[in-house]
Order: sequence, then structure tokens, then C-alpha cells
Amino acid sequence: MAHKLIILGAGESGIGAALLGKQQGYEVFVSDGSKIKDIYKQELAVNHIPFEEEHHSWDIILGADEIVKSPGIPEKTELMKKVREQGVPVISEIELAYRFSKGKKIIAITGSNGKSTTTALTYHIFKTAGYNVAMVGNIGISYARQVATAPAEYYVIEVSSFQLDDIKEFKPDVAILLNITPDHLDRYEYKMENYVASKFRITMNQTIEDKFIYCMDDPEITQHLAQQPIYSTSIPFTIMKRLKNGGYVDNDQLHIKVDEDPVIVSIYDLALKGKHNLYNSMAAGIAGKTMDIRKEKIRESLTSFKSLEHRMEYVATVKGVDFINDSKATNVNSVWFALESIEKPIVLIMGGVDKGNDYGAIRSLVQEKVKAIVCLGIDNKPIEDALSNDTPVMVSTTSMKEAVVTALKLADKGDVVLLSPACASFDLFKNYEDRGRQFKDAVREL
Repeated sequence: MAHKLIILGAGESGIGAALLGKQQGYEVFVSDGSKIKDIYKQELAVNHIPFEEEHHSWDIILGADEIVKSPGIPEKTELMKKVREQGVPVISEIELAYRFSKGKKIIAITGSNGKSTTTALTYHIFKTAGYNVAMVGNIGISYARQVATAPAEYYVIEVSSFQLDDIKEFKPDVAILLNITPDHLDRYEYKMENYVASKFRITMNQTIEDKFIYCMDDPEITQHLAQQPIYSTSIPFTIMKRLKNGGYVDNDQLHIKVDEDPVIVSIYDLALKGKHNLYNSMAAGIAGKTMDIRKEKIRESLTSFKSLEHRMEYVATVKGVDFINDSKATNVNSVWFALESIEKPIVLIMGGVDKGNDYGAIRSLVQEKVKAIVCLGIDNKPIEDALSNDTPVMVSTTSMKEAVVTALKLADKGDVVLLSPACASFDLFKNYEDRGRQFKDAVREL
């Protein structure tokens, strides 16, 4: 009898899992409670993979040998409660992909903020060094799809806590934990310790041969490490002090010391600016060093990297005003990083679907740097209530075009207009990419 694999959720990770399962001889069935995108439906049809949309056939699902669950499905749904009751084994897509890429080198990156940037930078280092490497996970194409269609020797994977919740054997050779700040607590019974434990699952199967690269300036991380020692070889990074081993900043130079041959780069030469990017650059550089990439290649990569679309992406200068697209900032902490890294006066465009944000975290930066806030959303009340006393001007807009035109009026020469929404985008846009592209289009039309 073929192994019955049911995939719940037909997004990028679900489709990747379906393709890989089918390729490996499993009997695959895909079930999505919502509508499946046409492009994904075509892929399933071409590969003769049966599917259903806009409902779940419980009898089929509960009869599975194994279920791959989309990271977007919370445990508290009726369906998942039933699955757990019946004891059907549940894994995540990264677990399935790992099963069929053993023997390859895996660098996995998690954290509340900076994951995508660090993943892209780590990939850039490996690529520059000539390694056969793929960048997968939450950034671009799914790990399972890559394993099924174009396997590589090295995988640089961006992983979320939701994906880590359903791993069994997944074991990265190098695990990077950047930071832990409150995000998605609704999925962890509103308990920070549950979210922290979930992030630390990235080290769960590691042994002394494996590396765990972490930020020692993050109180949640250091506190957890003090209570729950891990088995891998730990390599910390910090901007607070010099280290014998790890990454640190000293005299405006970034140091990466993992072996006898340290990498040293002036912080002014780094491609990525801002304090938070010192952390991202150290984490990526250490990962490269642990995989024997030459220091020249690491230095070259750290200075030549081009940042990601929708992440502090410079768009244009209009009438002396710089426009920056940070549409990927979907939580308050990301906005904190954005504001922290800009030295000029800021007109901030923010708003969207609020995930119960605590705007208090950015209040002092808003007071110090933001001359006006342009709210962009269907319901701007949470932002108005939280921040209207912290900035001289606050206006409401309901379209990107209106927001951009208004922001330019409020800005003076030498200012920055920053789109850094702190919210999800689903009220007015398809997703954060669509929001970022509409911003760029509106700026170009000014």
C-alpha cells in the first residue's frame, strides 16, 4: 500500500510538499479550506495530484498515514483538534523536504526580525564563493519544491516558528537565531515562553558537530540558554563587547572569529546599513566561515550585497525627498529597526490590518524622528489612538496614491518618506509585495 500523504493548505509550501511527495511515490491528496490560486491548481493537475478547495473532506484527511500541515493553519481549528485526537502524525513541509535531502548541508535561519535579509545575505556569500546553493523557505520557493525539482548541495532556509512546530528529525548543520520579540503570540496561547521554546526547536536535533549561531545581546535568547542548555557548538555574536570566538564590533570594525583566520570589515564598507544589519551581517558571515568559505569571499560578499525588494529598498529621490519602500515591515519591531536606521527627518506611511500591535515600542523613535504620519488603511484608529500625541501631524488616507502625494506635501528637502506599515496588507492590497509595488509606482508617477 502506498503511503497516504495528505497536504493541508495549498500555498507555496503545500504545493512544494505535494510535488515532492508524488515524486517519492506517496499517494498524495491536497486539501485547502479556501480557494486555491489558479497557477497552483494547474500545477496539481499537470502532475495528476488530486485536490479539493473551499472545504475539507474529514474522512479522507483522518484516514491519512501522515499529514503535512501548512504553517498558516492554527492548532485551535476544529480540523486540527480532530487530527490530534485521532493521532494522525503531522509534519511540516521542511520536515518532509529534509527527509529527502539528508547528506546535504543545511543552514537554517530564524528569528522575529531580519530573517529574510540574513537568509539572502548568507545565500549571497555561498553563491559568491561558488557553492552549489539554493535559497528556500519563507523567502521565494519552498524547500520541498527545490528538493523535488532542482536539488542543491547546500540549502539556506528561512524558517518560521510555525514550521518548526511540526518538525521531528529536521536538523540543520548550522542554525541561526537572530532575535526573539513578541510576534504571533496569538498562536502560542499569548505566552512568550511558548514562542521562545518554538524558536529554539531549530536546535532540537543538533549535536556537537552542528553549529548554533545566536545573538547574545537578546535577553530572551540568553535567558533561555541559561535555563535549557543545548547540545550544538554555540557561536555568539554581539555589538556590546569583544569575543574570543564569534562575531563582534570593535573600533568601527566588524570581526568574525571562528578559526585562526578572522574576517575583519570596516562597518562603513558593509552593504547593509543600520545597527540591526550589523547583527545580520555577523550571523551570515559566521555561517559562511563555519562552512570553510574563504575570508576574502566573505568580505567581498558583505560589501557587495544588494538588499531585498520591499525591505528598506531605496526607490527614488523626488524634490530632494528620498522614498524608501519597507513594505515587508508587517510588525512593530520591523518598523522600529527601520526608524532606528534612518538619520534624516521622516514622514512615515503606516497602517493596514493590525495584529493587536503594541505601538508603544516605537513611541520614543516616533517622537525623535517622525515629523508626520500618513495612515494608510481601512481602519486607522489603532494608530491614531496610539501615536497621535507623538508626532506633530497625522493624516488618514485610503489609497496608496493619496498616501504618497500627501507624504510628499508634508516632506521638506532632505527628508525621507518611509513606507513601513507595521501591519498586514490585506485590507487594501493582495499582499505586502503588491503594497510595495503600488508604492513604487505611485512614487514614479509624482
